[in-house]
Amino acid sequence: MAQISAAAPGARRTRLRPGGAPRSGGSLLGPAVVAAVYTLVQLALLVAGAGLGWDETVYVSQVSPGVEAAFFSAPRARGITYLVAPLTALTPSVEALRIYLALLSGAGLFLALRVWRTLLPARVLTLAGALFAGLWITVLYGPQVMPNLWVALGSLFTVGCFLRAARDRADRAALAGLGAGAAFVALMRPTDACWLALPLGVAALCVGAWRRPALPLSLALGVAVGCAPWVVEAYLSYGGLTARLRRADEIQGELGWNPAFHDHLRALQGRVLCRPCDMAWRRPGTAVWWFALPPLVAGGVLTAVRGRRTAVVLVPALAGLSLALPYLLLVGYAAPRFLLPAYALLALPAALCLLRLAGAVRPRTVASAGLAVLLAAHLVVQYGILAGVAASDRAHRTAFGRVAAELGRQGVRPPCVVSGEEAVRIAFRAHCASRQTGGHDASLTPARLAALARERPVAVVVSEEGKPPAFARDWRLRRLPDLPGGRGLRAYVSPSAGPPPAGSPGSALSAPRPFW
Repeated sequence: MAQISAAAPGARRTRLRPGGAPRSGGSLLGPAVVAAVYTLVQLALLVAGAGLGWDETVYVSQVSPGVEAAFFSAPRARGITYLVAPLTALTPSVEALRIYLALLSGAGLFLALRVWRTLLPARVLTLAGALFAGLWITVLYGPQVMPNLWVALGSLFTVGCFLRAARDRADRAALAGLGAGAAFVALMRPTDACWLALPLGVAALCVGAWRRPALPLSLALGVAVGCAPWVVEAYLSYGGLTARLRRADEIQGELGWNPAFHDHLRALQGRVLCRPCDMAWRRPGTAVWWFALPPLVAGGVLTAVRGRRTAVVLVPALAGLSLALPYLLLVGYAAPRFLLPAYALLALPAALCLLRLAGAVRPRTVASAGLAVLLAAHLVVQYGILAGVAASDRAHRTAFGRVAAELGRQGVRPPCVVSGEEAVRIAFRAHCASRQTGGHDASLTPARLAALARERPVAVVVSEEGKPPAFARDWRLRRLPDLPGGRGLRAYVSPSAGPPPAGSPGSALSAPRPFW
């Protein structure tokens, strides 16, 4: 790698500063327009009627005033909770939270692309931004309280700062940005930060022109600072770093050799979590772009090599591959959001290849029209999936609202506790604490929950096939409204919730019945 060149293919010949960086990479209007459209699409499609998902509820509950925090399991990091804390301190509105994150993610996308302005032509950045922002996954997670998109934007920013600092020793701002970006990624997801740092550290050590202490030190310091809260919390709450890592491994299904390519392909149909991924692959067209991505990335790298600007494209390609590998090979289930950081980085070589192919076609009008048609067809598929996922989200919010309202009518009001099936989301909507006596989120014993039931209202929610714990079998039984994909829910309500309201339809079920 010692002979890697830093020149950009097809870039305008510009005068160089002593450090070798061009004065300008062209107008930022294109990336700004992409970021603005990305924000507007989120506001138009994903704000009204939005509800919080299960993971989102866990994160938001940590910083919501007047709400008892949900159990925070070992793999989670608190970076996203810090990001939303200023808004949740002001209002509990989910719509306001969505608007806040939509605006932030649009600004974050522009900032991440802006770092690359002296590395790649503006047209490449514009197309790369459009390719990444056009994915239904990218739009969906823009306004959501989830860390993966922020890891993607932070990774794009960090790699850009790394390349700028590597080729221009006088660029102190880029060196500081490298450390800050790495810290941000580590704060969001410590393991992703390690996979991002791996190829950058190797490049800093192996490329002769880049071999100086400042690069790896800034990178390592950033990762260490970002990981510090997670490590400290490991010793305070999980019995030490080794114990937390071991528990995180158990919750994630025992990391090991688990190729999950097919699972990720099927998840692209609109499944936000494939665990287990036993769904049929009925819409192969949703994965056409996934099959096109590897050859486009390879073509972009080859284009960069011919233009003697290998590093500018090869480094993000390697970093994207590094971020994707653990989720493709080591995790035995799939979620489309896991690969967002890889997509953000791989969009750069893919865009370069597309522009190279379009430039090889004559006349130019035909090339431009062909590229526009391909992108339009891609966006139609992506937004068809997004519309279905958004509709499902709104249906979930309505359904969980009905369940929480029914529990309130049965006397399950703050201070209260909800346990069992979908306890996290039901409890948050009902302003209760969620507590489990088993599974990954076990936070107290059955005896302790039974004792709590003598002090405050407790509801144990079970599925149609489920059985209540022994201590709750004599409690008042109430059927709950159906949830999407979950019918026959029942709640066992503790005597401390008080008698059922007069004329309540639940009174007919107040005597225990054998549902199992």
